[in-house]
Amino acid sequence: MLTVRRAEDRGHANHGWLDTHHTFSFADYYDPAHMGFGPLRVINDDTVAAGGGFPPHSHSDMEIISYVLEGALEHKDNIGNGSIIKPGDVQRMSAGPGVVHSEYNASKVSPVHFLQIWILPRRAGLPSGYEQKYFSDDEKRGRLRLCVSPDGADGSVRIQQDLRMLATLVGGGSSVRHVFGGRKGWLHVARGAAVANGLDLEAGDGAAIDGEETIAISSKDTAEVLLFDFTA
Repeated sequence: MLTVRRAEDRGHANHGWLDTHHTFSFADYYDPAHMGFGPLRVINDDTVAAGGGFPPHSHSDMEIISYVLEGALEHKDNIGNGSIIKPGDVQRMSAGPGVVHSEYNASKVSPVHFLQIWILPRRAGLPSGYEQKYFSDDEKRGRLRLCVSPDGADGSVRIQQDLRMLATLVGGGSSVRHVFGGRKGWLHVARGAAVANGLDLEAGDGAAIDGEETIAISSKDTAEVLLFDFTA
């Protein structure tokens, strides 16, 4: 079964410098019916204005993935990491016992649009860490490219949870297919419009996947879709 979470039903806040949509409960947005799904705890769809950003703040016991759609995001933390995250990059920060970091729009003239994804680790107290890798459009076009996994398979970013995140650029009526094999999943349409197992989905829409053996994703034009696969 696919249970759709429409973009317009998400939590929303506009702080001027930040326009954000919350798939699951986050900060001042609380919905007991949407507290996460499996180990997937947060999908925030953030647009940060030029020159804006999140000043230094702390996290603990969370695997945090940043996925930039447009623009560039500047990351700094207190464990010695600093980088610019651009479209195609997947950044993973394991907060572990505690990390302080900041995220700012790297541009003074253009906004940055990115997804911030929080995943619960397999247990509390695991080590902190950082990793960033680039996955080209060609790697994702017409196929599901593994970007995040617990074992770093196929050059993916490694996280401390039995969860895999795959990304695809699908279009022209073509489709990609994924087999769950008794596991659960979540689908998020990052950009464009897609069809998943016959359901029409727009940008920002998500869907909980439970009891489906396979999922087929297609688009008449071009859609960028993230697919999460995790233990039941």
